[in-house]
Amino acid sequence: MFSSFLSSLFLLLLAVVYTNAEIQYQDFVVKEILVKRLCKTHRVITVNGQYPGPTLTATDGDTLVIRVTNLARYNITLHWHGILQIRNGWADGPDYITQCPIVPGATYVYKFTIINQEGTFWWHAHALWLRATVHGALIIYPKLGKPYPFDKPHREYPIILAGEWWNQDPNEVLRQATITGAAPNVSDAYTINGRHGDLFPCSNQGTSIFPVVSGETTLFRIINAAMNTELFVSIAGHLMTVVAADSAYTKPFTTTVILLGPGQTTDVLVTADQPAGRYYVAARAYASAQGVPFDNTTVTAILEYKFSSCTAIHGVQTMPPPLVPLLPAYNDTSTAAAFSAALRSPGPVNVPDPVNETLFFTVGLGLFGCPPGMICGGPNGNRFAASINNVSFVLPSTLSMLQAYYFNVPGVYTEDFPPEPPIIFDFTANNISLSLQQPVQGTKVYRLKYGSAVQIVFQGTNIVSGEEHPIHLHGYQFYVLATGFGNFNPDVDTKKFNMVDPPERNTVGVPVNGWAVIRFIADNPGVWLVHCHIDAHLMWGLAMAFIVENGEGDDQSLLPPPVDLPIC
Repeated sequence: MFSSFLSSLFLLLLAVVYTNAEIQYQDFVVKEILVKRLCKTHRVITVNGQYPGPTLTATDGDTLVIRVTNLARYNITLHWHGILQIRNGWADGPDYITQCPIVPGATYVYKFTIINQEGTFWWHAHALWLRATVHGALIIYPKLGKPYPFDKPHREYPIILAGEWWNQDPNEVLRQATITGAAPNVSDAYTINGRHGDLFPCSNQGTSIFPVVSGETTLFRIINAAMNTELFVSIAGHLMTVVAADSAYTKPFTTTVILLGPGQTTDVLVTADQPAGRYYVAARAYASAQGVPFDNTTVTAILEYKFSSCTAIHGVQTMPPPLVPLLPAYNDTSTAAAFSAALRSPGPVNVPDPVNETLFFTVGLGLFGCPPGMICGGPNGNRFAASINNVSFVLPSTLSMLQAYYFNVPGVYTEDFPPEPPIIFDFTANNISLSLQQPVQGTKVYRLKYGSAVQIVFQGTNIVSGEEHPIHLHGYQFYVLATGFGNFNPDVDTKKFNMVDPPERNTVGVPVNGWAVIRFIADNPGVWLVHCHIDAHLMWGLAMAFIVENGEGDDQSLLPPPVDLPIC
């Protein structure tokens, strides 16, 4: 009880440090409702009966107290994507990493303070495949008196790109894939703010519409909440000015198309400078893996000018059909790479230097042999796997890793995660040896000293198939120094590092058969998950975790757990 009191006191003290900071209370009830989509009625898991879930708004410095009651039939946790949770990993949410799940009928209160963060965030379930329908926007506004680093827009809208939508329970899709070892079934459609758009059957009446006024500028806060798909986004006839990515402001640049991997957010300004009318906001897949099935549908919403002219047909006013944007080809890797390369911080930043920890992580797919007596659905009768440095991550089941670390409980994980792959080979070659395809399973962590400067090279592999991997680091923002294709060559590629104004992100796209380099200061103690935000890859084991040690004194140490932390 005393530890819970100290935890609550710390959060409250942080809140009053900020002028005009507030404590916001929210009730989230996780429950199943009936939703009709694509001409069929489905039972889906939601928060407060909403799909997508409630949009939360707060101001930098506010404390959020969110009481989650689970009335669904599945265990659940919630993750507040991009929120740093300084010293407070207990509120981060990934199941069996920072907490045990909230079981059906139980309640858990997430308490956390926003500390020097603003922009577009989101929240989502972090257990099973519940985030397919359990997700929503989280908007953090600047402190009172602090303006945006761009002219204030006339209005703003969150755009949640989601689905994928299956005509079956997403957790049944997961269960089938887990049993057979095959890739999960491809989704039937995507959604924008929970709607498919009028290109799909039975969807005309439910298309998301964003009203705009001629001559005015709108801020769109775009979130990719998709389970397994990177998405290109365009607006017919309009340029988008990118001003932020992953809740970090960027040097503004204009573009006709943006790319978001699952987990990523992008803020764009759009000026209504075209003839009054209706224009499609459209998104479809960027499918970087060759020969891998994917959902090739296109989801749409409508940018609609207020007071746009109508055409009278038999005395009835009708709207003209929306104009259609030109989207890149599904496999347009050059457009994907060009968009990522255009991201820069608004000005010079302090890149961590020199580096104390230099890590080299291979990320990619693999295969497990089929157990005797089973028929498996992966390539050549095997089961799909994924790994970092040849370790396929396995979630614990008896205790969360953060609890095991805090209370020094043995047997939950081991501290022998390798800082580099066990074998160096041509990572992006074709026809990689079968001997390199099978990873080892384990719940392994890598320990970092508080305050150390960390550099990670994420190297994609072409085992089974090369693919772009959106890698998310919990508890941190980091600088992306460079990305490239092929095998990372330190003698050559280090010279490409942007040490002046690299973009700051929390989810980096590692290019297909390529690499990405990030840096950060390990100054947030706790246990922090690193994983591919393509959930099919996460279920196959493309994850690991860092333990960041306490520093000196209470201000650099992990808080004690709350008294209502769920038990396994």
